[in-house]
Amino acid sequence: MFRPKLLEALRRYDRPTFSADLAAGVTVGVVALPLAIGFGIASGVTPGQGLWTAIIAGFLIAALGGSLVQVGGPTGAFVPILAGIVLTYGYGGLAVATLLAGVILVVMGLLKLGSLIKFIPYPVISGFTSGIAVIIFIGQLKEFLGFDARMPRHTPHQIATVVMNLSHTHLATLGIGVLALAILIAWPKRWRRVPASIVAVVVCTVVVLGLHLDVATIGSKFGGIPRGLPELTLPKLTFEQFQNLLIPAFTIAMLGAIESLLSAIVADGMIESRHDSNQELVGQGVANIVCPFFGGISATGAIARTATNIRSGARTPVAAIVHSVTLLVIMLVAAPLAKFIPLTALSAVLIVVAYRMGEWENFPELARSTKSDFAVMVITFALTVIFDLTIAVGVGLSMAAVLFVRRMEEISQIRLVTPESEMDDGGGSIRGKEVPEGVLVYRIEGPFFFGAAEKLETALERYSTVPRIVIFRMRNVPAVDASGLHALEIMLDKFHRKGTQLILSGVQPQPMKVLFKAGFTDKIGLDNVCANIDVALARARQLLSLHA
Repeated sequence: MFRPKLLEALRRYDRPTFSADLAAGVTVGVVALPLAIGFGIASGVTPGQGLWTAIIAGFLIAALGGSLVQVGGPTGAFVPILAGIVLTYGYGGLAVATLLAGVILVVMGLLKLGSLIKFIPYPVISGFTSGIAVIIFIGQLKEFLGFDARMPRHTPHQIATVVMNLSHTHLATLGIGVLALAILIAWPKRWRRVPASIVAVVVCTVVVLGLHLDVATIGSKFGGIPRGLPELTLPKLTFEQFQNLLIPAFTIAMLGAIESLLSAIVADGMIESRHDSNQELVGQGVANIVCPFFGGISATGAIARTATNIRSGARTPVAAIVHSVTLLVIMLVAAPLAKFIPLTALSAVLIVVAYRMGEWENFPELARSTKSDFAVMVITFALTVIFDLTIAVGVGLSMAAVLFVRRMEEISQIRLVTPESEMDDGGGSIRGKEVPEGVLVYRIEGPFFFGAAEKLETALERYSTVPRIVIFRMRNVPAVDASGLHALEIMLDKFHRKGTQLILSGVQPQPMKVLFKAGFTDKIGLDNVCANIDVALARARQLLSLHA
């Protein structure tokens, strides 16, 4: 059902809750101001487009989403892919890709696919998150150092460009950037009530104006930020654009889904609540559908702003709505002042964001644990930096899937057991029980996938004589897939040709459902599907007596 968290929260809303939400919303709105401007510039659009995205998406995600305290807007995770789309197709292409991504997110939410996003392996997420952090960091060096050169699209080429232009560093720009970095690092250690990013931007702006420094500003590069409301524009979608932008749109949708749901999970842990992942995807999707009509860019849940919202006392989605209203008021009232903000100060803000979003501690941590997971993370990280996010996530997920199948194959076991060799003495054991002559009992453990199918054939081939009855103990088989079913059918055909009867013991619900729907139980007979090993042995004796 369509049930945003806002509706649930308003049922028991009161004045103290509003006071807490108001204070939190204003705080996070001030924090979001330089980030929205910076992410807009870094994504290849204007500062105003970044701000309007934060205002519109922040409001819609709060009003329609499935989290109590989620704050949405432009984020660093989108910067590499959005900048690449703008460079190749212009803003018109980005508007179309964002709209398509919104549709994909809404469909994912309506199909209840939100829970599936949680199963993306952590090494893949960690790898591309750290890779994005490196891309943001490298991408900000041009403005931070103040040299005049066109930055290419891919990070390796950007690194080469930065190295070649180091001698052209603008010292005044670098000095202001270093001042901003110092404030961003030192300020939170002593004062937390006033956001460090705002302090850094204001101080650097005052210094540039007071000393009349020749430093690039929002006004000198973009002409400032428009004070009025944005014009309504209709993204033009042609079939050719649809073909070219469908894959980037899918990447935006997947990245937005992953980041928003991760942010919601973090928020749940901080306030001990539970979000609705499917409703969250619907809210995110609607926001991304609407933003392009007002010149906006892609948006998702922002972990840092959500955490700030919670620490500031937010209790309901009203706080995130207040955050959007705060940004709107600031934009309408103080837009003319924004033109004096030095770009190097905004670059310093994004450099700190990049450092904090990079999960650097995971590299040594995974290196000490599972080598395969470490390899997945490193390869995903490298592909993100060297190529792009689409390739990195695709390869990372493929590697993770292969490793998962390998692990499932490793834990799957099929072996012949006898009363003497059986080590398990539980209720389903044949230890101490009498197994009639001509009856073989095989114990199958673990998921019965295509990897286990080959093990089954190998295990059966080891027995030289033809048994009259074979019992498969399946109480430790949680799942069977199509390949496992096919292997069982092949075994059953071989048994029929040899005159061997198959009995299944202790089949769990999922395998039983698969075998029943496929007609496998009809082929062996429902009487030969037994609840436990004792019933299976009794059935074997009955069959032997019938054919004696």
